[in-house]
Amino acid sequence: MMATNTNKSDRPPLNSGDLAMLAIALALPTLVTWLYFVALDEAPTAIQQTAYSVGKAVQFALPVVWVWGVLGWKRTQAKVPPGGRDVQGPRDVQSVGLGVAFGLAIMGAMAGLYYFCLKPAGLFTGPMKEVQEKVASFGIHSAAGYIALAAFYSLAHSLLEEYYWRWFVFKHCCRGLALPAAIGLSSVGFAAHHVLLLGTYFGYDSPLTWFFSAAIVIGGMFWAWLYRRSGSLIGPWLSHALVDAAIFVIGWDLVGKSLG
Repeated sequence: MMATNTNKSDRPPLNSGDLAMLAIALALPTLVTWLYFVALDEAPTAIQQTAYSVGKAVQFALPVVWVWGVLGWKRTQAKVPPGGRDVQGPRDVQSVGLGVAFGLAIMGAMAGLYYFCLKPAGLFTGPMKEVQEKVASFGIHSAAGYIALAAFYSLAHSLLEEYYWRWFVFKHCCRGLALPAAIGLSSVGFAAHHVLLLGTYFGYDSPLTWFFSAAIVIGGMFWAWLYRRSGSLIGPWLSHALVDAAIFVIGWDLVGKSLG
């Protein structure tokens, strides 16, 4: 196990290129979400799907282009520590357990809040129609299609987001910021595009939009801390996957009856 070294002076400072890259990395997911989810809301399904696919491809290619293409992998590994152990170090079983425990706790909290508070209070009556229309606009018209979408987001997309936000954005934030600021900035960036989704369903003036957005920031902060602690994406990924699965379980309660 490598010794943890969190002294800012031991990290190479961010240059102007690094800062520009971080600004783009923090803003790009929100821009992509705005394009396919808001600006093209009434566009044909094919156009929405194309915008989504191209936008996500650009987003998830950015770390590859920057790390391997611009910086060079060996130089990056030497100069950009994740903040704790090296990412090539041994997996931390305890951190995986923490991630799974956190994910299960959030699943339980979400289920309890939805089924015992929000749904009985009718707070999802309006969003239900919005969710059904959005699912249909993406070409999901059957239970099988919804399950496939849920599996993709819970397993694959959650891993891609952890690779993007924790391995790439947070790790590079650690080069120029103190650890609390790096965790906070990367987590706010992670939550920003979710605000667009929540605002579409609940309204930007709804306390639920901002309550759930704050919860996402907290989740991002935990996953950044867990990644720093272990140097591995496994714990954050499994935790993230469980939370996304819970979202789709609740989503099924909203849209299941409208699917064939």
